[in-house]
Amino acid sequence: MLRDEVQKAFPGEDLNALRGNFINNEWVQGDGPSFSIISPSTGEVLAVLNEASQQQTADAVAGVRNWFDNGEPLTPFQRYELLHTVSKEITENLEIYAHLIVAESGKPLKDARGEAARAAQTFRLASEEAKRIHGEEVPLSGTPGSENRIGMTMRMPLGVVCAITPFNAPLNQLNHKAPTALAAGNGVVIKPPEITPLSAIRLTKAIQKAGLPAGAINMIQGRGEVVGEWLLENQDINAYTFTGSAAVGAHIHQKVGLRKTLLELGSNSAVIVHKDADISLASKLIAKAGNVYSGQICISVQRVYVHADVYAEFREALSTEIKKFVVGDPTSESTDIGPMISVEAAERAASWLHDAVEQGAKVVVGGTHDGAWFQPTVVENVTPDMFLVCREVFAPLMNIIPYTDLDDAIKQSNTSIYGLQAGIFTQNIDVAFHAAKKLEVGGVIVNDTSNYRIDQMPYGGIKQSGMGREGVRYAIEELTEPKLIVLNLRTPSL
Repeated sequence: MLRDEVQKAFPGEDLNALRGNFINNEWVQGDGPSFSIISPSTGEVLAVLNEASQQQTADAVAGVRNWFDNGEPLTPFQRYELLHTVSKEITENLEIYAHLIVAESGKPLKDARGEAARAAQTFRLASEEAKRIHGEEVPLSGTPGSENRIGMTMRMPLGVVCAITPFNAPLNQLNHKAPTALAAGNGVVIKPPEITPLSAIRLTKAIQKAGLPAGAINMIQGRGEVVGEWLLENQDINAYTFTGSAAVGAHIHQKVGLRKTLLELGSNSAVIVHKDADISLASKLIAKAGNVYSGQICISVQRVYVHADVYAEFREALSTEIKKFVVGDPTSESTDIGPMISVEAAERAASWLHDAVEQGAKVVVGGTHDGAWFQPTVVENVTPDMFLVCREVFAPLMNIIPYTDLDDAIKQSNTSIYGLQAGIFTQNIDVAFHAAKKLEVGGVIVNDTSNYRIDQMPYGGIKQSGMGREGVRYAIEELTEPKLIVLNLRTPSL
């Protein structure tokens, strides 16, 4: 049973009353209503938690504010040691974390192991970057009248950072927020998703064990529309870092006003397969990138623009690759694709597919679902106004669209309200750079897909895909502010 795997992650604890709120170095049950964590693959109740009350939410924020204002700040080396210790803990317990991810999110075991390994890497990167935060000299003496002045900047932490995370990478999404905020010298309040909070609880226990001072990091549980709103209203929070939908991101930005926000939001990512592309490579990478974790990734491939000269060849190769995937039990070593996060999510995708077919779209492969399991699907003969094309489907479903002119394919890619990442397959460097300059996204990946991401690269989007950048060093820059220091030097008496 998956519940047994959860118990291994929390030895000796009562899963029917799991203390999931961490406030000023104490694990407590919430004073709000209880809620169950349910496995999307088996339907079993993995644990029962209680939502934090409004007072507990306020206490969690106040605790971090008090630590940041009055506590002893951690030196860069202390931050390095603490974060490096957590990285080692994740590595040493990688199987525990991986099985916990499988249980709560339905992610296949092979992918869950990859997420856990990336989490350890992200903490290691954060530990290293904690010792590298630096300012720069400002050449004030180059301005007439300031010949005796020297300017420099120091990067200062923002204060209290609120990290709100999504369900689809319950461990590593948090790891792009909490360790980077800590590395920068901030205090952190965490609100994990109410449907997949267990990885965050286990990770916070590891941070506590590593020796972080009381109040430097607190965590509260609950629904976004309740606990999340209390956090947005709390004026003691200096910055918010959020991953989720564009609608919620826009609400956060409007609600918190002038306070700093890092928003990593949705997308319907495009990939271009040009006429000189390596079709074998492109079909393999696109098949995986559109279906890993059932397409429930912000940068999953959704729109594939294929040159007409190679359309038939690519269509056949992509179909062949997709038919190789094993859909089934996420705990199995052989499974490639597990369930979507819920039956409701699968039914929404199925309804969009049905509407598209009614409007003339044709299913090339897949197209069926059974409960939360959605078969990997490719659709053609689509139009730009179909939900499958213009909205974020967040399911294992891709569209293939022919083109004859590269600039037209780029233009179609750019019609999206989103702009997170895009990919292009070509063996022509001039084509690659032309597309890289013209595609309206935060990142362009050449000879790979929009779904490529490693944890030290700058990651983020434009338009309704958000603002700011993740990626450890870049997130640290976002979560600090440059402070200018100017020295007016006088000629000394010697």
